[in-house]
This record gives sequence, C-alpha cells and structure tokens, in this order.
Amino acid sequence: MTTLGIAILLAAGLAAAKICQKLRLPSVTGYILAGLLLGPTGIGLITDKSIGTSLDHFTQIALMLIAFGIGEHIELKKLRNHAKSLFYIVIAQSIGPFILVSLSVYFTIAATGFSVEGWLHQDYIALSILLGAVSIATAPAATLLVIKELKAKGPLTSTLMAVVAIDDGLAVMIFGIAVSITHKFIGHTDAPFFLSIGNSLLEIFLSILLGLCCGYALSIISGKMNNNAESMTVGLSILLLCSELAIYLHLSSLLAGMTAGFTLINKAERDVRIFRALNHFEPPIYILFFTLAGTHLDISALSAAGSIGLIYFTARIIGKILGVHIGGWMSNAMPAVKQYLGYALLPQAGVAIGLIFLISSDAPLAQYSAVITPVVLAGVFLSELLGPIGARYAVTKAGETSTSEPASPGTNTDEDIRNSGNTSIELAPWTWQMLTPKKNLQDVVVFGAANPQTVAGLARTATILAHYFGAIPMAVRVERREKLPDEAFHLEKKEVASMGYPLLTEHIPDHHPASGLVAAVEYNNAKAVVLGYPPVNSDKSQFQNILETVALHVSCPVVVIRFYGLMHTERILVPITDLDDLAEVFQIVCALDAIGEHRIQLLYMISSTAEPKDVMQKETDVKEWIEHQNKKLNMAIRAVPTISRVETIVEYSNKIDLVVMGVTKSSTVHRLFFGSLASTVTKKLRKPLILVYNANKAAPLNYQEK
Repeated sequence: MTTLGIAILLAAGLAAAKICQKLRLPSVTGYILAGLLLGPTGIGLITDKSIGTSLDHFTQIALMLIAFGIGEHIELKKLRNHAKSLFYIVIAQSIGPFILVSLSVYFTIAATGFSVEGWLHQDYIALSILLGAVSIATAPAATLLVIKELKAKGPLTSTLMAVVAIDDGLAVMIFGIAVSITHKFIGHTDAPFFLSIGNSLLEIFLSILLGLCCGYALSIISGKMNNNAESMTVGLSILLLCSELAIYLHLSSLLAGMTAGFTLINKAERDVRIFRALNHFEPPIYILFFTLAGTHLDISALSAAGSIGLIYFTARIIGKILGVHIGGWMSNAMPAVKQYLGYALLPQAGVAIGLIFLISSDAPLAQYSAVITPVVLAGVFLSELLGPIGARYAVTKAGETSTSEPASPGTNTDEDIRNSGNTSIELAPWTWQMLTPKKNLQDVVVFGAANPQTVAGLARTATILAHYFGAIPMAVRVERREKLPDEAFHLEKKEVASMGYPLLTEHIPDHHPASGLVAAVEYNNAKAVVLGYPPVNSDKSQFQNILETVALHVSCPVVVIRFYGLMHTERILVPITDLDDLAEVFQIVCALDAIGEHRIQLLYMISSTAEPKDVMQKETDVKEWIEHQNKKLNMAIRAVPTISRVETIVEYSNKIDLVVMGVTKSSTVHRLFFGSLASTVTKKLRKPLILVYNANKAAPLNYQEK
C-alpha cells in the first residue's frame, strides 16, 4: 500500500502542479491542493490508516534538503551591503506579528465573550502570548520552492533567504522566552527566568555548530568526488546523518541544514557541485513532501478555530508585512525589499506545528492546546495555500524572476592537475629590451635572497616591480655570520644586470630571518617586498613563520612567488571573485604589463546561476573600474559562471604561464570553516603563481603543499 501511496501522491501532485502553472500559480500550491483532495478532508484515499507513518522518512529528507538549499542563498558577500537592513527587518518582522497577534487575540476574546470553564483572566493573557509566539514562525520550504521555480535572484531574494533562515531560530528562541513568561505568569514554575532563555540560546548555538561541522565535512569529502553521482551520494548521506543527529540531540535539524549550506556557499573555494547534484534528486522528494503535507490539512479546523482563528491569521499577515515596512524604514532598505518582502513571509507550517506539540506536551500549558491547536492549524491551512502566491507576487513585483538556464564550464580532475608540469625550477632567459632606470632613485623593492634555486626569479620580479614603482631592487640576506663572501650575491646581480638595473645588497647578521627582513623593509621604506615559496620537497615550516611575521609587520605589499617548472610571464591569468580582489593585485598586474609584451586574462568568477545579461554587466563593471584608475592595460576580461572556483582556475591555467591572485583578509576561525581560495589553489595548481598580500587588507595563509 505504501508503494501505491507514493505513486498516487507523485502523479496527483505533478498533475495539480501543471494545472496551477497554467493558472500562473506556484507549483507548490498544486502539490498542497492535490494532497488536500487525496486526504481525509477530500476523498480519503491517503490517510494515516492507509499508509501509517511509512512516509515520514520522506518528510525528514525533504526538510533537510530544503534547509540545505536555503543555506545556498545566504551568501555573505551579497548580504554585507544589506547587513543593517537585514538586522532591523529580521527583528521587526518577528516582533510585529508577536505583538499584533497577542493583542488582537486578547481583545477578540474580550469583545466576543469567549470563555473556557475554569479559566481565570491570566489564562486568556497566557493564551494570547503563546499564540503570538507561535505566529512568528515561517515555512521556508514553500518559499524556497517558489524561488527555485522562478529562478529568482536579487537583493530581495537574498534578503528573503536570510530572513527565513534566521526567522525559525529566532522563533524558537522567542517561543522559549514566551513559555518562560507564561509559566511565571500562571505561577507554575520556580525556575529562574534566565535559565529558560539560556536553554533556548544553547539549542540554537548547538544546532549551528552541528551545521558548521556538517558543512565542513561536506566541503572536504565532496571535493574528492569525481562525478555528480558520487557527489549526490556523499552529500545525501552526510545531510541525513546531520538530520538524525539533530533529532537525537533535540536540536533544530532545519537550522543545522541551513548552516551546512551556508558554510559551503561562503567558502572561498566555493564548490557548488554538490548543490547541483542534489538538485536532480529533489523534485520527487519535494512533491511527496508537499502533497503529503496537504493530506494533513483539515478544513474542519477552520470552523473549530472560529473568530480567533480568523483574527490569528489576519493579524499574523499584517504583523509580518508591517514589521518588514518598519524594519525597512529604520534601516533605509531598498524600496523593493521594504515594499514586497513581507508578502513572501506568509507561509507557516512545520515549525509552528512543532511548537503546538511542545505546548501540548508541557503539563502546565497543555490546557491551552485545545484552543491553540485548531487556531494555528487553521492559520497553517490558509497560509500554505496563499503563502506561495504571496512569495511569487513579491519576487515578481521586485523584478527578480528569471527563466534562463545557468551555464557552467568544464573542469579537470585532480589527477590531471597533479600529473601536469614538473617540479624543477627554471627561469626563461630575459629577451625583452633592457630597462632604463630613472635618475636619483631613492626607493627600493626588497627581495629575500636566501635560496639559490629561486633567487634569480625573485630578482627578476623585484626588478620589474622596481621599474614600475620608480625604485631600485635590493637583495637582502639574513644570516648569523657577521660577513658574507664576495660572491654571495652573484646570481641576483647577474640577473638584475641582464635587465639593465643596478642591484643594492644588504646583509643583516640576525638569528631570525623574519625580523631581519622586516627591519630592512621598514628602514629602507620599501615599496614592496618579494618572497619566494620554497621549492617542492623542501622544508617549508620556517618559511611559513617568516611569511606570517613579515606580512603582519610591514606597511607595503608582500609578493609571494610559488615557482613551478619554467618561470616566464608572457601569458598571465588573474582570477577574481569581486572588484576587491582586483584592487588587491592591480598594481602588481600593472607592473607586469608595463614590461615587454604580456597577454593578461582577467577571469571574473561569478555565480553559477548568472544569466547572460549578468555576465555582460560584470565585464562592464570591470572595464569601468579599470578606466577609473586611469591605467591602460593589455587585458582581456571574461566573466564566467562558476560551479567550482578552484577547478575553474585550474582549467583556465592550462593555456597560461603565470597566475596572479590576491590574498583576502580572514581570521583563523573564518579560514577553518570557510577556507581560503588562494591556499587551495596553491595546493592544486601546477603553474607558477604570484600571491599578493596588501598590508592591513589581508592575512597570511598557510601555504602547505600536498
């Protein structure tokens, strides 16, 4: 019977969705209506007696996939410009319905003369507070499905996804506070008020922590998968394990799933293949979930709820819309967000129903569940039907809908990358014209001259930078001995002379190379400092310490060169994820372009769901930014929708000689959970690589090779 039930739910749900699409209604509305028709309220074909609880597993799977999908839309870079408005809107759209529903229910009870035998005045106040707390919760599942169906994206969509992700966590917390207040109010507890609040906050914290761990595990394991089938299998197994752990530990699986998706999408490497792989698995699960939800809706709840149910539903809608308006006004949010976001927050289902069960299982509050249950179920019934329509209206009016399919480039496997190139270091002979230094040069570009294998390449790079900055290259060697032999700087002098420049040298007798380099850079007021990453198979631990010390204590850019194979610079790849990345490396790229005949390819990696118009706009943004710098560069600009940033860089590096990247500022915790694109590229790329660290803008990375 279970298999037959699945077949009926899938077929009926899909058929109803097609009819709704013809009527320009969201597909999810069709799924719910199909379930309503099949359930006890309709023809009674799908009931608890006929299928029991055998389909509950699909509900858990669907909820985790929905939560994970919501996390994909919460991208910090997109939201950072709206952080202030997001904070005010989240708070206001939570407080709005809480206050409005509580007051409306209380005054409705007083006006209609509603009474329950044995209840005192404080019981009606408690009932009003509890209904107000339940009204905060939203149902992100229906909203997400509408967003996916319309392929919506933009400020309103990003804000909406962040709001629904935060909203349920906030709803649980406020509900916990409301329950504590109610217990105190009706005199059924002596527990400290702060203890109840602390328990709610602890549950939210542990749910987020579980999601972070899940997201981190997904990023490590999925990166080793070779195809979509493996990614889907691994992703589903980890997400379901996360869901079961959350249930076992009495945490929020919804919040944990959202956090896992949030972690993946905000990692610097951003490999979204697992999202795309799971997209192929989701449709039948979603149909089962929403159609099954429809079978549990009961029209009789509408009559049982009476006027209180109608007031609850209406006040909640007004509270959400009004709250968004107030929050948007306080934060000066974008007009589209302020005007339409509230309409997308109407759905209410899973969390609200869960809160009802919590009330009924709480002995002092169980007496209120006889009234609360039909009222909330009536609100759920109406909001699940009207909510998706409201969400569609919001994103359509905001102009954020789309029907185009995303493009994605191919990628190479890790094995192909590891087998390309060789580990020996070679420097192509200088064949360009001799450079002519300016007169009376005072400034310097410092480079470390410790390793004979890399010193010529460092000398060449430092000379190119010195020519651009109007400076002289300076070789610095930090050693314990008091005096160096005459031939100590022979290799670097020869390389610099071949380019037409003189070389300054400085020997610093110091036990600590890092402090010696910092002293040389700061004393000589260097324009830049150039360091060489140690050759493959050599000890890198000392270099890591030197890099961290120098990067944190000098006031000029630090240029780190990772040599690999033949070092030459005719064809340069500059991968970026936003204009801030370009600003990090811009002066270094200009310096390279000023020498000889270079071909520079700027690779702007954008969202995998970007449309052709978005691609063109990004390329235009880069051109305008460069023009604003008053610099002329021989640069080809290409914006590319990207599924995996690392794989995209590796793919495009096949036809270039050198990659130039900036190092973005990040704390240790941030790098732990969100990773570092530059560090990962350093491990996988088999090409010469220049990493640029700008003082006060970036943090040193751990360049440990595999």
